[in-house]
Amino acid sequence: MTKNFENFPVYIKSLDLIQKVYEFLQNQSFEKEFEFNNQIKRASFSISNNIAEGSEYNNNRQFIRYLKIAKGSCAEVKSMLIVSKRLKLGDENKAGEIITLSREVSSNISNFIKYLSENIDKPNL
Repeated sequence: MTKNFENFPVYIKSLDLIQKVYEFLQNQSFEKEFEFNNQIKRASFSISNNIAEGSEYNNNRQFIRYLKIAKGSCAEVKSMLIVSKRLKLGDENKAGEIITLSREVSSNISNFIKYLSENIDKPNL
């Protein structure tokens, strides 16, 4: 039986990441940074959405493909936060916290990929 993606700890943590990104963007320094705001939001949504979408295929190979895309989106979020720090946009401490959370999500995705790879020919969770 397939486990619902809503119950995956990595999915829940990816939702925490989205929330932190939105809170980070409330800083007044982002008021006119429409493209930056849009891109980092899209990247953070991509993480949770790819976890959800991949889980629905009920096929570990396909799920791994989507998890790798989600992992790439984690890197994009981290990159954008590094840029925000260099440009002195937003709170540097909050940016650091989100970078740390993004690394955790990425690591969790890697562990999930490893688990699914070991069970490649079985239906996913």
